[in-house]
Amino acid sequence: MTPNFILSQYPISRSISYTCPFCNRGGLTTYVTHRTPFESVTNERKILEVAVVECPNPGCHEFAIRAKLLRQKKSRSDRTQHEPTETGESWVLRPRSTAKQVPNYVPEAIRRDYEEACLIRDLSPKASATLSRRCLQGMIRDFHDVKKGRLIDEINAIKEKVDPITWDAIDGLRTIGNIGAHMEKDVNLLIDVEANEAQLLISLNEYLFKEWYIHRQERTQMMKAISTAAQTKKEAKNGGLKQSPST
Repeated sequence: MTPNFILSQYPISRSISYTCPFCNRGGLTTYVTHRTPFESVTNERKILEVAVVECPNPGCHEFAIRAKLLRQKKSRSDRTQHEPTETGESWVLRPRSTAKQVPNYVPEAIRRDYEEACLIRDLSPKASATLSRRCLQGMIRDFHDVKKGRLIDEINAIKEKVDPITWDAIDGLRTIGNIGAHMEKDVNLLIDVEANEAQLLISLNEYLFKEWYIHRQERTQMMKAISTAAQTKKEAKNGGLKQSPST
């Protein structure tokens, strides 16, 4: 029997604090959710929920679109409405993943591993964790100029350069990423990586982008700006002295 689709939609709007995945800038915007229910012969109906958010920042105004499937138990009477519950099925429609914009001064190979890790996080968390591991190794080799062949040796080489909590998290990323990168000695031993665990590894790499690359770039720009301003004042002072009448 063909389900009887209901085409009516019920928009729900609310204001949220939002960081745009396209421009990485924050702001207050409107979160609009559309719910489209459809009936079936079972004792529950399915609801397709589509959420649309527009970036509030001038010059961007990009839309982010996500969808998920809900289930709602049917009541024997129209007077009772059960609250919809999650089915666990969801889709990121735009942008294709949750990857944030990474500055171009981060090497392209590192950016691509990060973006791919985000793209397949839900489809294959284990593969995503492996790519996050590659991304981390690339950053250690590039930013800290440590190239020892094995990631564990490279992580140990930077132990004195980062705080203990961050170092433990970095080594934890290596451990989880190894699940996908290396086969277990017992081929029948299956260890999975969950999507939320893959996201934790992605978040750590995002943190390292900021702490290592972005902060270094901001510090360099600030120091150069101060040096340039001081040089300008010095030249103005010397020029003024040359033009002053002698006494």
